[in-house]
Order: sequence, then structure tokens, then C-alpha cells
Amino acid sequence: MDRAGRHTDDIVWSAEEYDAVGAAVAGVTGTGAHSLNSLLAQWSALVDDVEEGYSWCAPELSHDLWCRDTLAGVWPLLPSRVRALRQPELDCIDERYRRATVPWPGRPEEGAQWWTWRVPRRLEVEASERRDPGWPLGWETMPFPRPASVEVVAWN
Repeated sequence: MDRAGRHTDDIVWSAEEYDAVGAAVAGVTGTGAHSLNSLLAQWSALVDDVEEGYSWCAPELSHDLWCRDTLAGVWPLLPSRVRALRQPELDCIDERYRRATVPWPGRPEEGAQWWTWRVPRRLEVEASERRDPGWPLGWETMPFPRPASVEVVAWN
């Protein structure tokens, strides 16, 4: 459902739009294994994880962002009507990600691949993991000190 409360599933696409969306996604992903809906769902699911507390390491987050990277590649290839109708949904997920993350120091908050230059506000670690004021295990490769706004919490 988009921000206006409409179900985008209720919108009827023309055969040309449907084919163009499929071609755009396949052209960027190199496979027919994904759809625009699945990419948006995967982006939303990752944002759910980040909102709740990301429990994987920094390289894993970088890997998990593939769905947003792919959406960035697909988006300009979509028919304009499809883009216009799905933009509110993408904007909503992006805004949730911005709220659940903090920007890297010294990096612009907007622009190309802005999502790669952000860190989850809440990092979950195993209760047995040694914690200090710095980054937890798996995040120590970050090129800057852990911002005070990034909370490290233990889970059992």
C-alpha cells in the first residue's frame, strides 16, 4: 500500500508497461528471478530489520543493500507512469531507512547511493560479546568512531 492509502496491486498495468518493467528488472539483475514487487518487498524487509536492530556485521549490511542498489538501477528504466505510481512507496521505505540510520560523518546525506553511507541507529550483538564504547565485533572496520547516536544492545 502506498502513502495515499491506495493498494498499488489494484492498479492495472498495460501489457507494454508490464513488459517494460520485467525487461528493466531483468536487464539490471541479469535474471528473471526478481520483480519490481519483490525488490520493493526485500528493501522494506531489510528496513524492518534495521528498525528493529540490525544484528549482522557491516559487510553483511553492505551486501544486504543489493536490493536498494538494484532499485536504483531499475528506477530510471521504468515507464514514467509506473515510476510515478510506485514512487510514494519507495519514498516511504527510504524515509524509514533514513530514520533508522545515521549518516557517515563527512558524507552527503543525499545523492547517488546515499543509503550506502548510513549506519543503523541500533546494532544488536550477542550478550556474550565483549562490548566497549567503540564498534562491536563486525563493525570495527568502520573508518570513523561509533557515533553516540548508534546504540549497541545485547540480545540473548
